[in-house]
Amino acid sequence: MEDWRGFARQMASLARDLLAQESVNDTLKRITGAATELVEGCDAAGILILRGHEVQSLAPTDQVVVDSDELQGRLGEGPCFDAARTSGGTRQFRIADFTHERRRWPKYVPEARRLGLGSMMGILLFTEEENLGALNLYSHEPGAFTDASETAGWLLASHAAVAFSSARTHAQLQDAISTRHTIGEAMGIIMGSRHLTEDQAFAALRRYSQDHNVKLRDVARRVCEQGGLP
Repeated sequence: MEDWRGFARQMASLARDLLAQESVNDTLKRITGAATELVEGCDAAGILILRGHEVQSLAPTDQVVVDSDELQGRLGEGPCFDAARTSGGTRQFRIADFTHERRRWPKYVPEARRLGLGSMMGILLFTEEENLGALNLYSHEPGAFTDASETAGWLLASHAAVAFSSARTHAQLQDAISTRHTIGEAMGIIMGSRHLTEDQAFAALRRYSQDHNVKLRDVARRVCEQGGLP
């Protein structure tokens, strides 16, 4: 019980720390770093996300994480791959011992052993609104993850999902504000140089964007840099 009290204090501190990070990337690095610090048996960690059928590794703490993610993406199977793409039901997958795993993921397991992996867990990162990917925990030792490790992983993933979602929303908001400011500045330049109204200036930006297949924010950025429409 005393150990769990200490773990609870660490998780509370981590929750505050995650929300204090300055960027999405910093948040993700803190999450995976915390996995190796707080989850017993965890030698390496990373976050796997799927974009269509393409796998992307975020904030890996070791090259073996990237190698495993790429392997799962290429083979189309694996515990973390399954956790990242699940839409319901099981949200955690665990390989207690790669040397004894026979039935699940028959293509992935032998290749993972060649990477020097002994055991692993994949935990879905999710909120009520969205699935965010999977937190992957790796060990070079077979049987490294206990029931306590699994519980700790779940708790970490719960905090991580909220922090990840919050950081991404904040980044999107900041990007939207920046884009709006840039478009407004570009419109002002066009209004002044061409003696146009606000609506006419915006129409000119949009028309150039459509005619040249360039995003509106990129057109606006060019106007600001060059002092007028290209």
